[in-house]
Amino acid sequence: MSATATETIATTPSSTLPLPKARPPKIDFSSVNPNNIGTLRKLNQVLFPIRYSEKFYKDVLLPEHEEFCKLIYYNDIPVGDICCRIETDPNDETKSRLYIMTMGVLAPYRSRKVGSKGLQHVIDNAIALSKKKDAGKSLETIYLHVQTSNDDGRRFYEKHGFREVGRVDGYYKKLEPHDAWVLEKSLTESAEERP
Repeated sequence: MSATATETIATTPSSTLPLPKARPPKIDFSSVNPNNIGTLRKLNQVLFPIRYSEKFYKDVLLPEHEEFCKLIYYNDIPVGDICCRIETDPNDETKSRLYIMTMGVLAPYRSRKVGSKGLQHVIDNAIALSKKKDAGKSLETIYLHVQTSNDDGRRFYEKHGFREVGRVDGYYKKLEPHDAWVLEKSLTESAEERP
């Protein structure tokens, strides 16, 4: 390179150089498996005020839960998880529902659409499963318990179409307050809204 070219570059005002475009953050999901179950354990220890049993960790590894138990990555860093299980609807044994056992995102990554994308990913998987002809029982709803002191959590789920359908007094044995709201979302309405 000639000295003139170097001088030209060095004397060009930085305000005239185009700035590189920032890449949007990459949010990915990975099914929980024996190779990353330790990551799920560590995230749950940090995210939740209770310790989950060995049965919980065995259940999330069941093949039928693969599409509903996910680690959430932000630019290849594990920052959250969502773990759900399929249950028979107690009001209609021909139907099933999806129960969100855990969902959490590390504090520095909240308000970056990480939780929203994780929740939508699971909802989309539930809708896809319900549309399969050989799926057996259809998944009609998705629901969870939210501690009554967790107003931010309640607002998050309400923003995503969940509504309060009940309250369970004494649901949390080791936490204060002990009570929980039951929030639910219809998956059949969600399927009709999506293209």
